[in-house]
Amino acid sequence: MPKSKSSAITVTCPCCNASLTVDANLQKVIAHEAPPARHQAAPDLDRVGALLREQAERREAIFRQSAADEKSKPQLLERMFEEALKKSKDQPVERPTRDIDLD
Repeated sequence: MPKSKSSAITVTCPCCNASLTVDANLQKVIAHEAPPARHQAAPDLDRVGALLREQAERREAIFRQSAADEKSKPQLLERMFEEALKKSKDQPVERPTRDIDLD
């Protein structure tokens, strides 16, 4: 099978403006160029209270979500166990190989 010349595509990330080079044949990123540094302005002192409230609300929302996830975790684990059990019933039972059997 002859190897064809690899065609690379250069893409700009919409989130951070980084330059990515993607190999079309491999469908993988082969090069990355960091985005230009942005100077972030210091927060306005008038908005500090609002920023702190927003961060507190975000932390509270993340906490509520993790608490809800923990409440449903036993049901998720039970469902995963049932699926694994169903899959293992179809497979034959084999004895594990012991070190002494390899001699």
